[in-house]
Amino acid sequence: MIKVAISTLGCKINQYESAGILEMLDESIYVSVPFNTKADCYIINTCTVTGRTDYQSRNLIRRAIRTNPEACIIVTGCYAQVAPRDLARIPGVTLIAGNAEKEHIPRLMERLVKGAPQLLVSDICKTREFSGINPLKFAGHTRAFLKIQDGCDSFCSYCIVPYARGPSRSLSQMDVLKEIETLARSDYREIVLTGIHLGVYGQDLAPPSNLYEIMKHVDKNRLVGRLRLSSIEIAEISDDIIRLIAEGTTLCRHLHIPLQSGDDMILSAMKRNYDSAFFKNRLQVIRQAIPDIALGLDVMVGFPGEGEKQFDNTLRLIAELPVAYLHVFPYSERPGTVASSLPGRVDETVKKRRGEILRKLGREKRNAFARRFVGKKLSVLIEDKKDKDTGFMKGFSDNYIPIVIENGNSSLVNRVLYVIPDYSLEGKLCGRITNDDR
Repeated sequence: MIKVAISTLGCKINQYESAGILEMLDESIYVSVPFNTKADCYIINTCTVTGRTDYQSRNLIRRAIRTNPEACIIVTGCYAQVAPRDLARIPGVTLIAGNAEKEHIPRLMERLVKGAPQLLVSDICKTREFSGINPLKFAGHTRAFLKIQDGCDSFCSYCIVPYARGPSRSLSQMDVLKEIETLARSDYREIVLTGIHLGVYGQDLAPPSNLYEIMKHVDKNRLVGRLRLSSIEIAEISDDIIRLIAEGTTLCRHLHIPLQSGDDMILSAMKRNYDSAFFKNRLQVIRQAIPDIALGLDVMVGFPGEGEKQFDNTLRLIAELPVAYLHVFPYSERPGTVASSLPGRVDETVKKRRGEILRKLGREKRNAFARRFVGKKLSVLIEDKKDKDTGFMKGFSDNYIPIVIENGNSSLVNRVLYVIPDYSLEGKLCGRITNDDR
């Protein structure tokens, strides 16, 4: 048996595609092993959204080479797409495969030999076909992920993703529904729809489709117990989608939305398609329609030109918003993007300080949101991993609150149960099961 180890950096799309690569391997020839063990082939699925992820990718490559200098080293993903020649200079790399070539890795592995690195990286901007990677198994997860959209046409000034992922393209509506049905038959109680720019799903199809149509069909026909959306832009959360989440029976009350900045000057420099007033109004509309919804935000600190006034505007806006949690990250310069040539660089120590201020606010928001549901009945999907702090079974409510189950056991894994939380603890709830599956 040929031992294969894979390590993945970055977004859920990368994690999804890594699962697909492993699933496509011939089980009579290959066996998956942990990345920190000796393997015959290492696959590093890279991210390039920040300078830190580039650094982490290079470290993983070198770690694999040190673990087994004789192994084949395959590098793929977004860093491989935008800087293949930089990666080829690392001694020991066998193959560099771009994002369009990623799905062919299982076939390419059959004839790899050590030597000068092979570069298989096409112009992703010319790609029009949707990837053939569609895993049906997600090791260690009770929820399944389904990529229905790839690529991005927005070209925000700070973002390298359009150059790494290419233009927006969608899985056909028929195939989306077929995949959902297949995953549900495989006993997944929750499916998460993912994409690089999920909200524009279907605009490239003929005839066109959209995310609302997918959600409506799934909910009407109850194809799966719970359907969740990954990150979606504020301008793409239509009134129809809001109404469907509010009235539907299978749609999770949870939206993760990129804000990036709460200052209009910075938003304009970022080339975002909304201002702070629009963002605030839409969140209020969503919250009014769905009072118990969890609203999570992405926020960037340290974008060029962000002074104290601009940061204060962001801080003030978020403090006023009905937010359940924050994902805060520093601006990282990406060569080739518009923002890389903008004046007004922000010192790293300032970025760190601002990030900590927002993370503190995020913790306060998370704790306050969780406390609202003490004593209220919540539906929870029980996971197969225990809470590391208490050792109890755990899961997530449909509105994305981590729940610790005091009277749970392993027989409850992958069941959706009703839980009444008794108390909150640092953003999570602890409670008791009140009935059987629903």
